[in-house]
Amino acid sequence: MSSENRTHQWAHGADMIVGQLEAQGVKQIFGIPGAKIDKVFDSLLDSTIRIIPVRHEANAAFMAAAVGRITGKAGVALVTSGPGCSNLITGMATANTEGDPLVAIGGAVKRADKAKLVHQSMDTVAMFNPVTKYAVEISSPDAISEVVSNAFRAAEQGRPGSAFISVPQDIADQPATGDILPASGVLQLGAAPDAAIDEVAKRIAAAQNPVFLLGLMASRQENISALHQLLEKSHIPITSTYQAAGAVNQQHFTRFAGRVGLFNNQAGDRLLRLADLIICIGYSPVEYEPAMWNTGEAKLVHIDVLPAYEERHYVPDIELVGDISATLSKLAARIEKPLVLSPRASEILIERRNQRELLSRRGAQLSQFAIHPLRIVRAMQDIVNNDVTLTVDMGSFHIWIARYLYSFRARQMMISNGQQTMGVSLPWAIGAWLVNPGRKVVSVSGDGGFLQSSMELETAVRLGANILHIIWVDNAYNMVAIQEEKKYQRLSGVNFGPVDFKAYAQAFGAAGFAVESTAELEPTLRAAMDIDGPAVVAIPVDYSDNPLLMSQLNLNQIL
Repeated sequence: MSSENRTHQWAHGADMIVGQLEAQGVKQIFGIPGAKIDKVFDSLLDSTIRIIPVRHEANAAFMAAAVGRITGKAGVALVTSGPGCSNLITGMATANTEGDPLVAIGGAVKRADKAKLVHQSMDTVAMFNPVTKYAVEISSPDAISEVVSNAFRAAEQGRPGSAFISVPQDIADQPATGDILPASGVLQLGAAPDAAIDEVAKRIAAAQNPVFLLGLMASRQENISALHQLLEKSHIPITSTYQAAGAVNQQHFTRFAGRVGLFNNQAGDRLLRLADLIICIGYSPVEYEPAMWNTGEAKLVHIDVLPAYEERHYVPDIELVGDISATLSKLAARIEKPLVLSPRASEILIERRNQRELLSRRGAQLSQFAIHPLRIVRAMQDIVNNDVTLTVDMGSFHIWIARYLYSFRARQMMISNGQQTMGVSLPWAIGAWLVNPGRKVVSVSGDGGFLQSSMELETAVRLGANILHIIWVDNAYNMVAIQEEKKYQRLSGVNFGPVDFKAYAQAFGAAGFAVESTAELEPTLRAAMDIDGPAVVAIPVDYSDNPLLMSQLNLNQIL
């Protein structure tokens, strides 16, 4: 199949679609075939692109999103018409909210059947418009390369997100004529204007309690070096959203107040309340609602590739819009001396450091069974070294991990706080492993979230993916439960029955483990980590201290 940039006669529009995907550098596609899109699947057999069949379309989107987040190049999902497309919506919305570049291609009925009552006919472009950056149907064979190319541009540029392409069956099946467009290079932005950078430097010099709030875009690999340079030059304390996990390395960790998100009661929140200047780097309000952290008393600086999305609680005084790395490098060069922390800021950071040390020293002493979340986090910290990638689902465990498990490599940890989607961690792990098959991936979920995508264990086994999936088991949707209990003093719709997860994993051909006493926790995790291939560990968890997550939790209350 030719992918040269010349006029070409294609036997099928599907061949041209695949040729354009090859030109974009696509290495694998996740999906499920069907009659309206099977010609594209057939054309893929003659290409360099690997087809990875999955067990549910939403999981195809999650896997592709993981590829996008780690590489910066859009991952690709391919599904059939009707419910094949509608099943994608959660995955597409999640990727768009989380800033993960993803292109999805969905089949559609023939153009002549659009106005008829035929099966699997849906207005998918209208469905995807609200949850993507770009949603277009290919209306003519002449438009194939342009639509596909622009979908990748939309997904990858600016703040990344998802893009959807609808392919009518006749477009895929019939001949096409056209050129393959070259893949776009990385868009080269300049730094923000010098005058604006100078003004921010002046405000930093005058501030008593400045704070950096890091968002998703701060953790992109191309921005990390400049970010660390700025942290080293300024000595300004830092907090981050969950999506920016790993952006702060060990050298600057004493000034890191931890991650903020969900409930407003963390050390980072206290720094933000104290601040007279908050410098938001690569942050979007979807990561952590500004009303939760902005008192209105601090001046705000917005540093990003896009202007701020303004709302009542997020109206920046200065915006530095442009290439983040170049802007941070220029700002660092204008910092004349490091910040001397105020006594109150020092107190917050020292207390945070003491809390980390307390967990490190005494977390393993929590001996109850079912097992306390902090004991599990402490044990996980021992296995999640710098060579391990960690993917985290949504649930009560998500809060314990986000607050108390640390990462020092950008994009080492995939964690959500946008759509807060359940079921993402296992498919994310499969996508992450495909990008770096030499690197172990640990994924974590609750028992509720696991069963929303656990069918992909078969996919992991088929691929031989080196993944350890840890399930925190409590037979309930516990994150919902703690909020219902606080609001209504009773529970509704949160309890479900037990599953033998060890047997369940083994039924798929994965290694299965069940922790049956507190003393078994660490040895079982180590044994599961030694498996070369998919493994599952089920850990009963005691969530009785969860209500403390909603208050000013001091670990002395527990440890």
